[in-house]
Amino acid sequence: MKNLHYHLLALFTTIVWGTTFVSTKVLLQHGLTPATIFFYRSLAAWLIIWVVSPKRLWANSLKDEFMFLLLGLTGGSVYFLAENTALKYTLASNVSLIICTAPLATAFLSHLWVKGERLRKNLICGSLLALTGVALVIFNGNFILKLSPLGDILTITAAFLWGCYTIFLKRLDAKYPILFITRKVFFYGLLTLLPSFFFSPLITDLTLLTRPVVLSNLLFLGIIASMLCFYLWNIALKHLGAIRTTNYIYFTPIVTLIASFLFIDEKITPIALLGAAFVIGGVYWAELKVEN
Repeated sequence: MKNLHYHLLALFTTIVWGTTFVSTKVLLQHGLTPATIFFYRSLAAWLIIWVVSPKRLWANSLKDEFMFLLLGLTGGSVYFLAENTALKYTLASNVSLIICTAPLATAFLSHLWVKGERLRKNLICGSLLALTGVALVIFNGNFILKLSPLGDILTITAAFLWGCYTIFLKRLDAKYPILFITRKVFFYGLLTLLPSFFFSPLITDLTLLTRPVVLSNLLFLGIIASMLCFYLWNIALKHLGAIRTTNYIYFTPIVTLIASFLFIDEKITPIALLGAAFVIGGVYWAELKVEN
């Protein structure tokens, strides 16, 4: 496989993102709100990148600065608020399944907006096979689908936003260093999150925030899942392209399934294993066509 190390970066990022539900669930159980969790994880990531990256403040043009604002919205504040709020209105399995339509959304948006990105039959067939596998992994032998229009619409919105983030990023990655891009994404994600605190106040209780279990999970989400993984994801995206990189999102439910088995004693059924095989086969099928 060409550019193997970039594929490994995308796969590593997917593995980490597939385990973040454990940390997020722990933090929610300790009383933190989705907006509070996103604020602190993004703040930690932004501060670390600020220390290690050049102190350049602005983009080359007002147009590019506006694009960074869009990145902060589509890959940061609005994306996470839509996804996390959806969990209040619909089943987690619904959210997990629908969010995995992001690669398909990216493929169609790339076809419309990005020169040289074409929809190919094997790409679509491979993506649909992988999506079928995602459904089997998520349901894990328990085929119960509860429709909730508001929650499902919010999740579809989040998937579309991630597709937009991917496309917008491709317009900037040739102009700016990856660390600079990543820092700007977190900055505008934080900035555009602030209005949400009028409706759900930011939790600032130091006694709560400094509890070992809370602090350790916030640091994991901020340093590893946000700062490091967004940086690695952006590198992979730059070298592999929008569609090939985003296809790795299909692996997230497999990681979640394994993490659930290891940490919260959920069972893995033969149906889930079949789904995992579908995901791997579907991504491989789509990737073969892209490289040929």
